[in-house]
Amino acid sequence: MKEKKLSSTVTEPVNDINIECSIFSCESVYNPQKVISRLKKTQFFDICFVVEGSGIHSILNQEIPCSKGDICVISPGIPYEYFLADSKGSLTVQRLRFNICDWFSQEVTDPTKPKYCYGVFGGNRVTAYATLNASMEERVHRLFEYIEAEAAEKKHEWRELIRGYLANLLIGIGRYVNSAIKNVSFASPAEWEVVSSSIRIIKEEYSDVHLTLDSVAKRLYVSKSQLSRFFKKIVGVNFSDYLHRLRIKKVCQLLSEDRRSVQAVAEQCGFHNMAAFYKLFNVEVGMTPNEYRVSMTATDSLDEYKKLLRGEKVMSILSEISENLQKGKAKIVKELVQQAIDAGVKPADILEQGLLSGMGIIGEKFKNNEVYVPEVLVAARAMNMGSQILKPYLAADGVVASGKVCIGTVQGDLHDIGKNLVKMMMEGKGLEVIDLGTDVAPETFIKTAIEQDCKVICCSALLTTTMSVMNDVVKAADAAGIRDKVKIMIGGAPLTDEFCQQIGADAYTPDAASAADVAAAFCQA
Repeated sequence: MKEKKLSSTVTEPVNDINIECSIFSCESVYNPQKVISRLKKTQFFDICFVVEGSGIHSILNQEIPCSKGDICVISPGIPYEYFLADSKGSLTVQRLRFNICDWFSQEVTDPTKPKYCYGVFGGNRVTAYATLNASMEERVHRLFEYIEAEAAEKKHEWRELIRGYLANLLIGIGRYVNSAIKNVSFASPAEWEVVSSSIRIIKEEYSDVHLTLDSVAKRLYVSKSQLSRFFKKIVGVNFSDYLHRLRIKKVCQLLSEDRRSVQAVAEQCGFHNMAAFYKLFNVEVGMTPNEYRVSMTATDSLDEYKKLLRGEKVMSILSEISENLQKGKAKIVKELVQQAIDAGVKPADILEQGLLSGMGIIGEKFKNNEVYVPEVLVAARAMNMGSQILKPYLAADGVVASGKVCIGTVQGDLHDIGKNLVKMMMEGKGLEVIDLGTDVAPETFIKTAIEQDCKVICCSALLTTTMSVMNDVVKAADAAGIRDKVKIMIGGAPLTDEFCQQIGADAYTPDAASAADVAAAFCQA
């Protein structure tokens, strides 16, 4: 999902404005299996208005078809996201984000009062949803524009004007919702918190044979019947079915990567009754575990498959390197890399199938919001530990990085957290990254790119006041005559794809994982 911020937009409501207006276009296609991990919640009230196209609006994991004219008011703390229904569609949403307590007082901000949020919510609803007619669409769109303009200009009594426009908007929506609400039945915030917590436990502890509906319910301080009912209502399947399917998915993953016995793989994934496991696997996958493993080897016969099994030790140790890297166990990764070298495994295979494979999985999980910055940092530390052991052997074998990149935070800006994260992700793609640090002048980027023969220059900025330096980097590359030899990438909180095109850079990426993917593609071109 790409978000185009308007002139009055701030990344979070702050004391001098306390309101955010933005327009975003959806790019992610709705995937029922991944939707829970992609829902996002805010601390503020969100009014989301579909201005173009159609798609899927997922609120509390409920799938709601949406199209032009649909409007939704979402209470603080409620997770939601917009998706495309298919890859050929388009969906543009205008959003207003604010803290109601910053603009109103007394009955309007008290959930126990009838005038709470001007009657938008009723019947203990935490989300109000309606489809507007043409005249109401125009009225809402006009109020959005008024609020955006006043927040941007901040002229005489602008706060009073915004308060009036906002009250007008809420009152209109409240009246319309009460007479034209969509047929939508939402789960309560309490139900969602219970289910999301249980899913998190399942994903983290699926290998525990003692993980059951009863054990999870006790940890969440709810009854078994409550958890079962909530889970079925929100996820759409029973708790036990969800757990079994996740375990089978993990078994399939290991069967295609790992050459241990089927029983060892099944036990690692939480199955202790082999008879029940084989029956369930056949129902879910349509073949036996051994048949699945053979099918994943892309061999024509069992004889070829047996040959593959002779490399069981190699596959097992590479899989262990990848798995422990993902868990951030640096010391174990270091020991396993040395074991692999001692066992005669090719250094290039250790790098590709062990270290880079594990970091690639972490990168995908980070991109999908399945892991966060702390997990990426510990995984990168584990990779660096393994790489230190491997480097001399790679050099002896003549293995070189797939490309060279220089990266830095532009002149006038001292922020480096995002830049460091991008660096780690790029190294996880097998790139050699030259870190220039912070407060980097345009000439330094160009000099380094020429001297080190870099294929990509990556510029980071967090401050809007330093964005213009990126334009200077592009101009310096032109002046040095290397513009056709080097790609220039930009990234940072205030940047957009439009700004990238405006200054003539080659790519803008919204996150570290995407930046690594694009840089790797540029280096291979």
